[in-house]
Parts: sequence; C-alpha cells; structure tokens
Amino acid sequence: MSLAFLFRAVTREAVKVSVSQPVQCLHSGCQLLAADKALLLKLRKSTGYTFIKCKEALERFENDMAQAESWLHEQAQKEGWSKASKLQGRKAKEGLIGLFVGKQAAAMVEVNCETDFVARNEKFQQLVKDATLATLAHHQDKNQNPTGYVKSVLSGDELNKLSVGEGSSLADHLALTIGRLGENMSLKRAVTVRVPAEWHIGSYVHGNISGQTEVTLGRYGALVVFQGGKDEERDTLGRKLSQHVVGEAPLSLGNEDDLPCGESETRLLPQTFLGDPTRTVAQFLKGQQARVLDFVRFQCGETLGEQ
Repeated sequence: MSLAFLFRAVTREAVKVSVSQPVQCLHSGCQLLAADKALLLKLRKSTGYTFIKCKEALERFENDMAQAESWLHEQAQKEGWSKASKLQGRKAKEGLIGLFVGKQAAAMVEVNCETDFVARNEKFQQLVKDATLATLAHHQDKNQNPTGYVKSVLSGDELNKLSVGEGSSLADHLALTIGRLGENMSLKRAVTVRVPAEWHIGSYVHGNISGQTEVTLGRYGALVVFQGGKDEERDTLGRKLSQHVVGEAPLSLGNEDDLPCGESETRLLPQTFLGDPTRTVAQFLKGQQARVLDFVRFQCGETLGEQ
C-alpha cells in the first residue's frame, strides 16, 4: 500500500470526525442556541436591561422568562434605591408636568429631574404618565360618591405612597427610574379636581411632547373649572382660558366687576385676555355666557411660594 493512499485515507477519516463533532467556540456568546438567542432578544426588548444582565437571568432560571424578568426587576429596584440614596440632595429643577382630563375629573402632576436631557427620555416620561394616572385613580377611589366640587392637593411625600400596579408604589417606580437614568428625581406635587355634571374642565399643556396619548406632557400646565359656554364651543373655550392662565400666570380669581390695575395685574378676571387684547377676561367670559370658578397653574421647577 502506497504512502499516498494511506495519507488520503487518514485525511478522509479526519474530515468525518470533524464534521460529526459540534464546533466549539472559546467566546461564551457562541454557546447560545438559536432558541436561547430568541429568548434573550425577547427579554431584552421587554425589560430594557443589558444583554449581559438578561443572559445572566435566563441562565439563573433555566430560560424561564417570567422568573428571569421578575429577578431583573428585583435587582434593578435594589440598585435604584441605592443610587437614589446617593443622589439625594442634588438639585432637580428640570422635569415635566403631566396632565390628564377624564369625564368630570382631572389630575395634574409635576415630576422633577436634573437635566432637560433626561426629561426627554422615554423612561422618565413614562414615570410622569404613571404618576399622573396613579394620582387620578387615588382621587377617584377616595371620592367615589362626591357631592359638589372636590379639589385635592398632594405633596411629594403623599405621591410617593400611591400604588402603581400590584404591591408597587410610586416611590419604588421613582427609584427604579433613578437607577436606570442616573439622575436625582422627585415627585414634587399634584392636584386633582372632580366637578358636578353641569361644570366643565378646561386644560392646556404648553409644548406638549407626548403626542397622541392620554396624558399630555410639557413644562407648563393649567386646569380651569368653569360653567356655561356654548356646547359646540366648550372645548375651545376651556383651552383658551387655560392658555391664558399659562401665559399670564394669575395668582387669584378676582371679581367680575374688578377694574384692571395695569400690567402687574395678578387677578384672573381683570387681566387683559390673551386671546383678545381689547377685552378683559371678565368681558370675554360675559360674551361667552360663561363663568370661571377655579383654576390651577403649574410651572415646572418653580418655587411653591411663587404660585
């Protein structure tokens, strides 16, 4: 038997062995099967955590998605509370106002962060939306059978205690967002109103950045409670009044027969109406056969004594 024949025979056997054996890779990422990669991508998309964290979670719970996701949230919550404690005390004057108007009820909330960059982040904006809806839900639970006009003001401490989902508080949600985005944040204040059937709520958020969602977001917001107005024009009337409150920043309501005291006028009714400088707000309302009963204005980052 020739040496060439023997060499070809040995080569064929080596090829058979190499093809029949699984390819090993020194890089740990190559150990994932296609199914594992699909789970990893799904967990990454649903939670937003890093690939390394998601891979650790899947390995820890043998690809059980529910347990892996729960563990990730638990770890992030711990990290968030730790980071929140370290960042506490840093100034948070930026942020957003969240506003929601439902049937006969509305809520407006202010949530602060350190920079405008974080205020534009989707996770921070989701925190503001969750805080707004949690505030409204709390108000409705507390006033299930209201009589007349009900207005509630909540401090930051009260907001922290509100629940979001099962067994989770707004404080937990806040800490989680701090952990993810690395800035100090705070739930500053909120107001809720509930009106009788014959009253109406106007609203406006300046620079709305939330698009077509149920909660509107911006740096300025206003709620106006009023009566009257034509049915087909009532939404427009409420928005115009709220725009005026945002733009002119009145501090009190005033009376219908009050005379204007010039540019420094801080009473709503005697102010020159933003939508028509030839009339006061009181004169505009008279023409609309409407009456303002109350209003609230939030400006993100303002000192509470400035309201």
